[in-house]
Amino acid sequence: MLNAVREDIQAVLERDPAARHWLHIVLFYPGVHAVWAHRLAHRLWRAGWRLPALWLSYFTRFMTGIEIHPGAQIGPRLFIDHGMGVVIGETAEIGADVTLYHGVTLGGVSLHKGKRHPTLEAGVVVGAGAKVLGAITVGRGTRIGANAVVVKDVAPESVVVGVPGRPVARRGQRDAERVDLHHDNLPDVIAERLESVATRLADLERAIGLPRADNGTRRQPAAEPEYYI
Repeated sequence: MLNAVREDIQAVLERDPAARHWLHIVLFYPGVHAVWAHRLAHRLWRAGWRLPALWLSYFTRFMTGIEIHPGAQIGPRLFIDHGMGVVIGETAEIGADVTLYHGVTLGGVSLHKGKRHPTLEAGVVVGAGAKVLGAITVGRGTRIGANAVVVKDVAPESVVVGVPGRPVARRGQRDAERVDLHHDNLPDVIAERLESVATRLADLERAIGLPRADNGTRRQPAAEPEYYI
């Protein structure tokens, strides 16, 4: 338990430039407090002490704004940055070195009592406000953009953006020994598709000989639509 506490503190020091001293983390990081409380609640849950486990989880939510069901399985060095509004469901599984920002939900979409919450493999980063829903697996090293809604399995080393979330292969190589926190460096999938369509349209216009605005020939403007009230 003491080794786990040390690893948690070290993880914060590595991933948060605002953390300057271990005492600062111990006293003023609700994400760390929520993880520590969950570890105790999870032990109580597995030992069959369900009521005390739920009470501790409820009290921790009241104190930190972070709700982690005592049945959830959390790996080492989970870092919940800021943390307000984070919800982690009962059958969620989180691997090592995962980072969650505020407003993240690992939720269920089924009424059956089995596995119904996501699995996040090692090194996953989930941006602020993102929702990962259902019994899906997010592959190791994946970045999920802010406010994305992920409802399907994601391959390792992907980037996920949009609603619903669209996986995009990561560009370039990353250092496998470090957690990739650059959840701001995300592709604009819609803009890239529109640019591709515009390029193909320009090629088609050239092929059929339509005049182009960039060669001095003006197209006839489209007639203004008429509106009636």
